[in-house]
Amino acid sequence: MYDYDFFVIGAGSGGVRSSRMAATYGAKVGLCEDYRVGGTCVIRGCVPKKLYVYASEYSSAFKDAEGFGWSAERPTLNWQKLVGNKENEITRLEGLYGQNLDNHDVEIIKARGKLLDNHTIELTDENGSRTVTADKILIATGGWPSFPDIPGIEYAISSNEAFDLPELPKRITVVGGGYIAVEFAGIFNGLGVETSLLYRGEEILRGFDLEIRSKLREEMIKKGIDVRIHTNVDEIKKDGDQFVLTLSDGNEMATDLVMYATGRKANTAGIGLDELGVEMHENGDIIVDENYKTSVDNIFAVGDVIGGMQLTPIAIKEGAALAATQFNDTPTTVNYDHIPTAIFSQPPIGTVGLSEENAREKYGDDLKVFRSEYKSMKFTLAGRDERSLIKMLVDGKTDKVIGAHMIGPDSAEIIQGIAVAIKCGATKAQFDDTVAVHPSSAEEFVLMK
Repeated sequence: MYDYDFFVIGAGSGGVRSSRMAATYGAKVGLCEDYRVGGTCVIRGCVPKKLYVYASEYSSAFKDAEGFGWSAERPTLNWQKLVGNKENEITRLEGLYGQNLDNHDVEIIKARGKLLDNHTIELTDENGSRTVTADKILIATGGWPSFPDIPGIEYAISSNEAFDLPELPKRITVVGGGYIAVEFAGIFNGLGVETSLLYRGEEILRGFDLEIRSKLREEMIKKGIDVRIHTNVDEIKKDGDQFVLTLSDGNEMATDLVMYATGRKANTAGIGLDELGVEMHENGDIIVDENYKTSVDNIFAVGDVIGGMQLTPIAIKEGAALAATQFNDTPTTVNYDHIPTAIFSQPPIGTVGLSEENAREKYGDDLKVFRSEYKSMKFTLAGRDERSLIKMLVDGKTDKVIGAHMIGPDSAEIIQGIAVAIKCGATKAQFDDTVAVHPSSAEEFVLMK
């Protein structure tokens, strides 16, 4: 009856995984993408961002090396070479994604998809439009940076453009306080750009553990980043080669580039969802049930487009669960408890489970908080003024660990293992009974008394 058993609009993490798994289960699958295969994570998100974090950390590493007897004289950055090498890597990864889909007989169509009805998709490319039909359709179009409606906002860039600037500015102002904002503030600062970060709220990284948030702001300021809270931008004016920002406190500041990282919106406009009656929240997030089905029976959605935790591994799990449920007769759901998260700020953060604030609301006086603050061994000879902080939250009644948070070197690598333990229901006594790996930062998790 249809051209495809399953058709996916959007070749990001969720769409790629779902289409590949559905094909593995025997479905005839088509996938359309109007940009590049790999989505936000591979093309303009996690992967290039982590590469730039690595690049920016070398400026501190050169200074640290002197404490270990090395002499690194006047190192310089070739920005164009970094951008070119980044592009080579994401092109390589994009090719692997495409090859993997080809190997599983998923038909990749380079076109923009739009729903004409609940079984018909219009595909538009430079050569015109055509239609295909499918029994089941997945919307996996991800998210897109959002901007506030203020005078001069057209002068601002988002993280999308930040990866491919023709040259580095001397000064940059990052507006926002989420993980994208703090990560890029660290990147630009490490690359030698005079960096400011403006955030309208009381503390950066809203939603994370408050003590960790405060610690990050303290360390960012130590590194020379001008971090201002309770500060917003009312207007952006172009003044020759620079921009002048009118701030919410009435002051002005000059900068060479303005980057906004004030949130992302579901990429749902103009693809036929409204006309078809697919229910969405006011912000554009698609409403789905526990099986990722929308209000239209044969149309599904996964990943950033449904809101929730906007993380690549979550989209991948949702896409796999959908394919197993719909095409392998294996009803599968995603467990959203104890999801670990890493923020590649400088210093980096790793976190899993409840924040201290949320844990106090839930457990009250039964909550036990263990913490350790220390200087990383690496920085003792380097002379770097940076301290790490580790926290563990425990339910006093059951002795179960309900949250773990770390800011400091290797946080992301360490928290992954801690997340497995918490997922398995580990107790504080079991952590205490585990032999420490010495000398390491990870051992602090089994030594806190």
